[in-house]
Amino acid sequence: MNRFFCLLVTAFAALMSFSAQAQDQAVDNSAFILTPPAPDAPRINGPKIYGARPKAEFIFRIPTTGVRPIHFEAKGLPRGLKLDASKGIIKGRASKAGTYKVLLRASNAAGSFERELRIVIGDRIALTPPLGWNSWNCWGNSVSQEKVMSSARAMLEKGLADYGWSYINIDDGWQGLRGGKYNAIQPNSKFPSMKELADFLHSEGLKLGIYSGPWCGTYAGHIGSSAPNPEGIYPWVEAGIVDSVYKVDRSRMKRDSVWYFGKYSFAAADARQWADWGVDYLKYDWNINDVWWLKDMRAALLATGRDIVYSISNSSRVVLGPYLRDYAECWRTTGDIRDTWESIFKIGFGGQDRWAGFKGPGNWPDADMLVVGKVGWGPKTHWTKLTPDEQYTHITLWSILASPMLIGCDMAEMDDFTVSLLCNSEVIDVNQDPLGVQGVKQYGDGTYATYVKPLEDGSLAVAMFNLTKEPKKIGFVPHSLGLMETQTVRDLWRQKDLGTVERKDRWETEVAPHGVVFVRLSPGLTDTKYVGFWR
Repeated sequence: MNRFFCLLVTAFAALMSFSAQAQDQAVDNSAFILTPPAPDAPRINGPKIYGARPKAEFIFRIPTTGVRPIHFEAKGLPRGLKLDASKGIIKGRASKAGTYKVLLRASNAAGSFERELRIVIGDRIALTPPLGWNSWNCWGNSVSQEKVMSSARAMLEKGLADYGWSYINIDDGWQGLRGGKYNAIQPNSKFPSMKELADFLHSEGLKLGIYSGPWCGTYAGHIGSSAPNPEGIYPWVEAGIVDSVYKVDRSRMKRDSVWYFGKYSFAAADARQWADWGVDYLKYDWNINDVWWLKDMRAALLATGRDIVYSISNSSRVVLGPYLRDYAECWRTTGDIRDTWESIFKIGFGGQDRWAGFKGPGNWPDADMLVVGKVGWGPKTHWTKLTPDEQYTHITLWSILASPMLIGCDMAEMDDFTVSLLCNSEVIDVNQDPLGVQGVKQYGDGTYATYVKPLEDGSLAVAMFNLTKEPKKIGFVPHSLGLMETQTVRDLWRQKDLGTVERKDRWETEVAPHGVVFVRLSPGLTDTKYVGFWR
């Protein structure tokens, strides 16, 4: 009996080991790639509008695909901004407020491409949803400067920066103790130099994000932006109940015992330090979000004179919506996402519509980070548990919702399929549309959901989601969507026209289980004068 039990345990251990190895190995999803490769000739992608405050440091990389070298031109730049013609990066400081229509041109041996970029110098930033990467869903608290640099290089080398992905955001796990000239949070030993990291990113037209929260301690157990005393000394640190990087020793103290607001705010000190380093984005994390601490850090960030996107986390409530709209650029609408259909379904389809009235340029309710590629919450990672069709649903839904999109995987290990998901210019265009409208559900019965999103040029993005485990026919009638003319139906993932549909005819397609078909209808809504009966 003992021998049989030992054999059973050995067999079970072998099975678990095989399962773990299989999960760590990438499945070949190349057959599911829909996005066509970018042409050799230049093509300018990403946002068509960009905002900055007067006199703030301006950094904008022109996202452009095509064979390098590419020569860039920009006509109509506001005074104070200059273009690096070889790298395609616009930098400087514009002092005069206004809207500037800048004609961008990119040329190489295969051709040229022109597109207008509206630069708005005023009091609002983040005029389109931020696109970038965040360390948490990959590395968790094991994040380090080396790992962040690896992801930044991958964003450049794998071409994501050529589609508008620009933020490299460090989540919880970078914090050491207070010090320096402001008595601000200093990095722990995993981050030798935040300034050098920011300088490298800025030299490539990318941007640096960082993490904190208004409690004395963060979710992971590092110090936060308030303290119980004016010196910024934390009792658990003084008692030595921390590890080598000053994170709470969970074997001796519960993390939630440090989740409280301190009497003294260090928001001003921390914000000045981040501005000195060159930080461009702050994720500020606590629950339940409240007005006083929201406004406290907002004032501190504005006082630095640096454009720092202010992103509130987590699980914001609609009652706070008017304050979030006035004092933040982004806010998380949910708890933490996971790489399962259940999580995607609950977050994506289960509560985003309530935020539609608060969304627009400079205000972006956030459905949380993307869980495609290799994720894991550190230190080990695994390939996403989502099927290819579920991944298309994930990216499509975040795109049509106009949610910020922050990649959560190890970008250095992205396979071709994951790159194709994140590097589709037409899908990104829907997310980055300057109108800033959130797509909402037009139809649905529990087995399917059809979302629509009006776009700035009058066209209409339509996403048809199959919520069942079997293939399903889904369609629409243009007239029922409010469109009065014959429409060209364009498949955004395949980047090709599928044909036309008359205004009262039904256009229908088969959608894969847990999958989506994502189309754009053109010309959409026009200002044509109709005469006669059009009902």
